[in-house]
Amino acid sequence: MSSGHVGNAAMPVVGNLRDFDTRSGNLVERFIFNNRAAVLLACVVATLVLGFFAFRLEVNASFERMIPSSSPYIRNYLANKAELPGLGNTIRIVVENKTGDIYDPQFLDTLRKLNDTLYLIPGADRSWMKSLWMPIVRWRQVTEEGISGGPVMPADYNGSPASIDKLRTNISKAGIVGSLVANDLRSTMIVTPLLELNPQTGKPLNYGEFSQALEQKIRSFESDKVGVHIVGFGKIVGDLIAGLYKVMLFFGVSVVVAAVFVYLFTRCVRSTVLLVTVAVAGVVWLLGLMRLLGYQLDPYSILVPFLIFAIGLSHGAQKMNGILQDVGRGTHKYVAARYTFRRLFMAGLTALLTNIVGFAVLIIIDIPVIRDLAITTSIGVSVLVFTKLVLIPVTLSYIGVSPKAARRALQEDVKCSRATGCWPRCGRASTA
Repeated sequence: MSSGHVGNAAMPVVGNLRDFDTRSGNLVERFIFNNRAAVLLACVVATLVLGFFAFRLEVNASFERMIPSSSPYIRNYLANKAELPGLGNTIRIVVENKTGDIYDPQFLDTLRKLNDTLYLIPGADRSWMKSLWMPIVRWRQVTEEGISGGPVMPADYNGSPASIDKLRTNISKAGIVGSLVANDLRSTMIVTPLLELNPQTGKPLNYGEFSQALEQKIRSFESDKVGVHIVGFGKIVGDLIAGLYKVMLFFGVSVVVAAVFVYLFTRCVRSTVLLVTVAVAGVVWLLGLMRLLGYQLDPYSILVPFLIFAIGLSHGAQKMNGILQDVGRGTHKYVAARYTFRRLFMAGLTALLTNIVGFAVLIIIDIPVIRDLAITTSIGVSVLVFTKLVLIPVTLSYIGVSPKAARRALQEDVKCSRATGCWPRCGRASTA
């Protein structure tokens, strides 16, 4: 026991490793620290393997998984969706004539080219597309001879004033002003249902690629005279997927900011790097497990890595504080790691289990994507049991902490404990 520092009877200050009884502690502690090289190697291998799968994780979404499937209205829709393809997952493209109305021959020619381009994009349900140029949009009229009708776009349309007048009459007969045609007659809409499966690959429609195709092929028709506005589930999700790189940038910035604050807390470079690295490793484990279990990142679950990183870093800081103070008292780094594990393992495990149960409660929400969010978040918190409660103490038993930072942490804790109305720092050792 070093002079000037005392410990309690259960965890005395042990400056020399030969004075420490490696048979002390519970069964879990003995198993982990008496086999710490194997434990550390297993964690490294797991990180590499899961990291490989994490890079193969797909980012996509499903329209049907984002709606309450047990609702009687939704059940009725799903049971009859083959007959209702235009009422579910659709995109709507509004094409606007900025300099006139829709009866401008040049505008109608641009609308035709845009319609044909959209028709050929994989994922569009071509048989149910609705626009002025699609034969499915028809006019009907009751006459003395019966019901007559035909496509809104005249079969002999050639851009002449006569064919324009005929189109104008057909639009009036069809009653589509206010739906496919704007009330002011300055814009018209193309309604396109989307297929769940890509007909070319047979795989679920990739909304990222579909949105990119819209931007490259459809948005190219936009000009000073023609405006193009795209809305719908597929476009929203596609934009979110396209913003993944920005999300990754935000995650990187959050890691840097967190590292700065951890360093200001510990004033130890090696421990700061370790905490942040292990927190990122926890996220890698989660993403790899998601890939192995068949999950995808979607607009909801893309927030989970931020959450897991934050929880992991907070728990790691607690472990780090305990080790810093033990080392500051003169305890050997290996012994300090075991002491911290001994003090905080059950408390940390209880806290993580509470988090798991709390997130698992989201399963009761009747939206499949929310249930997936609950499951993946619970998996991520479960990963922290290994990365935070085990990996950090085991690694620190090898690399230790800065002696200067350890002394500073102990001095601050003593000052804080003696100050009136000041709480001791989280995770501090229970010593006199």
